[in-house]
Formats: sequence, structure tokens, C-alpha cells
Amino acid sequence: MLYKFDGKQPVVGKNSYISDIARVIGDVVIGDNCYIGHGAILRGDYGRIEIGNGTAVEEGAVIHAPPNEVNRIGENVTIGHSAVIHGKSTGNQAVIGMGALTSIWSEIGTWTIVAEGSVVKMKQIIPSEVVVAGNPAKIVRAIEERDKIFWNYGKQLYIDLAKKYLDVGMEPVANR
Repeated sequence: MLYKFDGKQPVVGKNSYISDIARVIGDVVIGDNCYIGHGAILRGDYGRIEIGNGTAVEEGAVIHAPPNEVNRIGENVTIGHSAVIHGKSTGNQAVIGMGALTSIWSEIGTWTIVAEGSVVKMKQIIPSEVVVAGNPAKIVRAIEERDKIFWNYGKQLYIDLAKKYLDVGMEPVANR
């Protein structure tokens, strides 16, 4: 699950769970209380990935960085199942929906929601506190208080899930 590459190895904060079938390679820094789900791939092979505290990288997500650059993902970010994150930055509290893509050098603002399946194009800059959708991603509305309430609940679920995986663990079950 954690792999040293080209003299660099991942650094993982306290109380962060990384699935044994996730792959975290090279120059990757993961903050405290994070959840890195089953099948996620974080490739810090020719660029650096920094993930803030309380962030959830759900199952099947792929994170990469441009060569010799940093892909910064803020605190309490939710990266949905099968999302591809290849951007420059993702702001604190942002939500990247399932199957969404943030392309090379894209920037996502704080408390921004990228809807499921959306494509943030190369070098596209998405401002803070908006919901974007489509291909290419376009602003569809401003964030509302109800969005923050809903997503804060979801973010806490993954912080709690990471703790539960660490405390309880998984047990293989024999096939019959």
C-alpha cells in the first residue's frame, strides 16, 4: 500500500487510514484523520501530492501531479469514488463528485462542489463557494448553507470511518 520510489516515500499523519489495496507511491504527504479508500491510487512519482487533514479519498480515485510540481489538496476535502485529480490545487472543504475529473493545473476554490462526472479542463480556475457541473465544468449556482450542512455531515462520516477501520480492522472471510 505504501511504496518508496526514486528515494521518496509517503508520509502519513496520525489516525489516517489507508486501505491495504490502495497504492500510495513516492512523494505523498497525507495529513491527520484522512481516509484513503480501497483501490485509490496516489502517484507521487514525478510530482508531489499534499493532502490536508480530514480529507477523504474514496474508492477508485486517482491522484497525480504534473512533473516536478505539487498537487495540493486542502483540509476536509471529499474526493468521490473514481474521481481523477490531476490539478494544481483543491481548496479546503471542496467536494469533487464521483467520476469527476480535474485536469492538469486546474484550481478548485474553497467550498466548491464539482458535480459527479464533471470535467474541469486543463488550467481552468473554479472560484470558491460555487457548484459546477458539465464538460467543461460551468458554474450552475452558489453554495448554500444547506450544502455546507450536508457535506460537513458526510466529511465527518469518513473521519469516523477511518477511525473505525483503524480500531476494528478488516478480517478475511474464507470462501465456501
